[in-house]
Amino acid sequence: MNDKKVSWAKLSIISNTLLVLFKIVVGLFTGSVSIIAEGLHSGVDLLASIITFFSVKVASRPADVRHPYGHGKVENIAGTIEGLLIFLGAVLIIKEALPKFWHPEMPESLGWGMGVMAVSALVNFFISQTLLKIAKETDSPALEADGWHLRTDVYTSAGVLLGLLLIKLTGITYFDPILALIVAGMILKAAYEITFEGFANMVDTALPEKEIALIKDSIANYGEKFLEFHKLRARKSGSERFIDLHLVVPEKLSVKEVHDLCNKIEREIEEKLPNSHVLIHAEPCQKEQRQCENCPYCSEKKS
Repeated sequence: MNDKKVSWAKLSIISNTLLVLFKIVVGLFTGSVSIIAEGLHSGVDLLASIITFFSVKVASRPADVRHPYGHGKVENIAGTIEGLLIFLGAVLIIKEALPKFWHPEMPESLGWGMGVMAVSALVNFFISQTLLKIAKETDSPALEADGWHLRTDVYTSAGVLLGLLLIKLTGITYFDPILALIVAGMILKAAYEITFEGFANMVDTALPEKEIALIKDSIANYGEKFLEFHKLRARKSGSERFIDLHLVVPEKLSVKEVHDLCNKIEREIEEKLPNSHVLIHAEPCQKEQRQCENCPYCSEKKS
């Protein structure tokens, strides 16, 4: 699984390197600020892909003495850094686009410009689609951030392609900086979402409600074996989930019976939510707090 994550992170680096060179060369050749902006955006994509590559390699290391909970949060850090880099890319695009409103220029060789944008959109669509698929399979926040990073590149490349086509058809050069600013706006939105999600996991935000519901359902499947559960906590570190809870069991159960019950609950949760580490603290029932006549394990029932 980790080899797959690293391999696709490498491919993202290679594709972004080629696209950066392609876009910058064609942008300088045509004089199109929107193409140069896209080249700068891809440069940020390249840096993000490098960060992703190293983060998934580090995160795949097993737990050790200094990091008993593993290295998963490295992926969350990488996702946050990627979000900040996307912000930087948007700022660079705005910096390039604004002067063109006061000093408009007609881009040259529009056919080349449209060609590079079409190739960029197709390549990044394929890479981002696969990265998002692998991210879902491996539950990797770093790969997911990189996948969405490249997906924004697909949308922005398509937008620039549309702008160049409009310039070719109308001769209105203002389409170039206008489309560049629209690109920057889309990038800013993606940057906010990626940064927020990465930072949220770094500060141990609870798992999504859907996952909490799966955990509760797994526990409830063994409801006839225990009396109640409480203090359920769940957090995420990279692709790893850490879940703990208190389980109130009848005091008549043996240690082995309680142990077996906890194992069954843990296995079911781990099957529904892979890469989960579940810790259950078992507590004996306090009779004064219970209606013992309703408990099939209590001696009062038997008498």
